[in-house]
Amino acid sequence: MPASDDLKGLMKFLTREQWRECFEEVLDDHFGPVLEAYDMDFEDLTEILGEVWAMTVWGCAFEDFLSLDFEGEPGNIVDDYVKRRGWKENAQSKAYMMALRTSVMSLYEVSNVVPGQSLAARDLIRGGEPISVSEGTATKMLKQWDKIAARVVPVMGKNVLAGGVLPFTPQATEALFDGLRGAFGKRNAKKLPALRNEELQAAASMFTLSWLFDTLNRMMERPTLRNSDGDDIVFHDVRFPLASGVAPEEIASRLNTIRGMSQENAKFWNWVEETPQGRDKPKAAKAPTIDTTSDSGSCLLGNAELKGPFLHLSTNSAERAARGTALVRQALGDLARTPLTEIRTVEQMLAERSGKHVDTPSSSSPPEIAEQGVHEFLDRHYLETLDQPVAMLGNKTPRQAAKTPAGRRKVADWLKYLENQTAKQPDPVNPMATYSFEWIWKELGLRDLRQ
Repeated sequence: MPASDDLKGLMKFLTREQWRECFEEVLDDHFGPVLEAYDMDFEDLTEILGEVWAMTVWGCAFEDFLSLDFEGEPGNIVDDYVKRRGWKENAQSKAYMMALRTSVMSLYEVSNVVPGQSLAARDLIRGGEPISVSEGTATKMLKQWDKIAARVVPVMGKNVLAGGVLPFTPQATEALFDGLRGAFGKRNAKKLPALRNEELQAAASMFTLSWLFDTLNRMMERPTLRNSDGDDIVFHDVRFPLASGVAPEEIASRLNTIRGMSQENAKFWNWVEETPQGRDKPKAAKAPTIDTTSDSGSCLLGNAELKGPFLHLSTNSAERAARGTALVRQALGDLARTPLTEIRTVEQMLAERSGKHVDTPSSSSPPEIAEQGVHEFLDRHYLETLDQPVAMLGNKTPRQAAKTPAGRRKVADWLKYLENQTAKQPDPVNPMATYSFEWIWKELGLRDLRQ
């Protein structure tokens, strides 16, 4: 992704009255409906989304503005800027500006991600084969089959992503497609119409609005829960396999050397917060918080418990899990082997308590054995699923749906969704995250659609 410095001169050029007024019109197209619907201004939006995402969606509007022609002379800000100030820019910056001048926003499906280097992008609106994109920053966060709204532009012999890249959920994707069908297709049409670049260019604000409405709705419906440190609530159970023959009393003796580790009985400890003298507790973020306090009023950071040949450390955030794991490993030394971490979100915890979860093999075993067990379980689960009705497939079984051309595409989308959600496990070495769906594509004869 090109650096923002490449467009610094153009951004300053916006202060000219003729362009400032034009840009305000474009901003209104991209943000007006959302700000009106939620009765807020852009500063409120920035506070809700955070500065990074607010500037990303602002960048989408700015890049759209760069591609537009307005009445009068010179008509386009890039043309005007290059004519007047182009001599100040280096060859790469000028090439990037001119590429944005003719760029079009579209929705892409990501595959073959090489972190820090490249990805393949398939245009879900205009079709065609996936194209190779050189990308350093976004590839460190993108997963297989992610969908992104972006401008892919050619710069000095390479395809690159422009700065305004928005990750699209299935809900945002459907909202976008509904909007495009309504604007350019027939009433109640099920398929996207074939759009010309000119039509897609005119619909650029739909991408921003679809993303904003979806993101804000999800944030309002399910507010982010954090602990009193300001960390996102994600429950971690870190299991330390203990060395053979080690006595519980020896484990207890070493755990008691950890500051804040308070022993409740022979096998259970509370890990309580100890704020160093003279230092205030960090202020938590402005969001609903979850935490427990001890009888003394101190915040409980987690707890540790001896269960058979394992020591379990439980916390409610990744940050606390990392701190606690480091402390326990330092204290136990060679009495414990490499730990295995189980991660659950708030939604998963609630589902388990309501009895809606599906049991998977226990991971209280060495990592390689746990991974094998989980993968074997998933093999059996998905083999059975191939002969069961699936809602995403119109309540047909995957095998039934894969017998028709339209059904094959639906099954491919279903498999991509499963792969994408599995790849997004918080822990990249979690057995769920390392599971391969390749055998299912082969089983259903769909390997040619896995692109």
